[in-house]
Amino acid sequence: MSILVSNTKIVTQDRQRRIFEGNVLIEGSKITGVSKKPINQETEWKIDGRGKLLLPGLINLHTHLPMGLLRGYGDDLPLERWLTDCIWPAEGRLDPKSIKIGSELGLLEMIASGTTCFADMYFFEEEIAEITEKIGLRGFLGFSLMNRGTPELKPEEMHPALSQFIQKWKKNDLVKPVVAPHSCYTCSSEILTKAAEFAKKHGVLLHTHCSETKKEVYDCQAEYGKRPVELFKECGVLTQKTILAHCCWITKAEINEIAKAKAKIAHNPISNAKLATGSVPDLREILKANVSVGLGTDGAASNNDLNMFETMKFASLLQKHQYEDPLALPAQKTLDLATLGGADALSMKGKLGSIEEGKLADLILIDLRHPHLKPLHNPISTLVYATKGCDVCTTIVNGRLLMHEKRFLTCNYEKVLDEVSKVALELTK
Repeated sequence: MSILVSNTKIVTQDRQRRIFEGNVLIEGSKITGVSKKPINQETEWKIDGRGKLLLPGLINLHTHLPMGLLRGYGDDLPLERWLTDCIWPAEGRLDPKSIKIGSELGLLEMIASGTTCFADMYFFEEEIAEITEKIGLRGFLGFSLMNRGTPELKPEEMHPALSQFIQKWKKNDLVKPVVAPHSCYTCSSEILTKAAEFAKKHGVLLHTHCSETKKEVYDCQAEYGKRPVELFKECGVLTQKTILAHCCWITKAEINEIAKAKAKIAHNPISNAKLATGSVPDLREILKANVSVGLGTDGAASNNDLNMFETMKFASLLQKHQYEDPLALPAQKTLDLATLGGADALSMKGKLGSIEEGKLADLILIDLRHPHLKPLHNPISTLVYATKGCDVCTTIVNGRLLMHEKRFLTCNYEKVLDEVSKVALELTK
């Protein structure tokens, strides 16, 4: 497929963070032209970008895709009760059918709100992989490991199934397998060590929850005599290919350990605030230590959506409020986290996160013809503080149009919406 986006304002996110009126040419899966001058080339699609902003697609660095089926179920509870009384019992009823429809719902929501790449961690990842490839998003899919097994697999079945999953998807253009031991409170040190060995052996990423709550940290200390970051280091989990989700309760010493290992952090501000985790990661200290950080929504059951524009705004405001510093997380840095930060965390720094020739064509267009987006004094400020997910009008992933002028091109939107409520009711009845 070839696409030409012309006469648009381009937020490049390149090294100079240039913004200019221009044109972008896409051929196959890559960006082959970025120019202020007209690009005269015949393409299959010609998109008039007047009145729009073109920017790199947003990267959701931590989510649980099918959990949109549990959106609004068990709200306003502490994390431990939310999990044990509501979420885990409902997840026990999951099957391939419900995973498929939940994944389609999540993928549609991300396409509609400007996310082009996501890091997942859930069960039935084979089904999630198939539907992700079909619909066309870019997914780094975490195959969950837990002491008690998962709704899909018994404990003794997990590692053989993980091996098959990695072998099947490792060379796929869109779907990449990830090893995902759930956390230190659901995985023994033996499982954590084996997960780290698997990830190293196959050269894939590892994605886990880390220090999300005070209770998690205290329980880890009681069982192992050490905090989660130290346990992960001891088990070989803490490497440059590791994504640590949350990190709400980490110390300065632990920040330094994460930096030394070159591990990455996925910050999920809305989910953490809603579940009242009680502490905010100090991104000033984390970024000062040169730790790579991306933003995540977490699952739609604890957020309650997958809207990365909302996440950007909340992340910035929360840092400003918590540390009484209006410069704690400026708009430009926030957009960096949602694009370049996510790309770096996924080992895709040279391929995603900016609009430059040779990079993969994961792009979105924002329709500026809305009252809340006028006037456009500062495009970056407008993107972070004023833009809503519903302002996205076109989404392109790997050079393929997934949504154009609000019309979905790779999925039956109406059919998915019709099926969701019935499937969700079966899980929560």
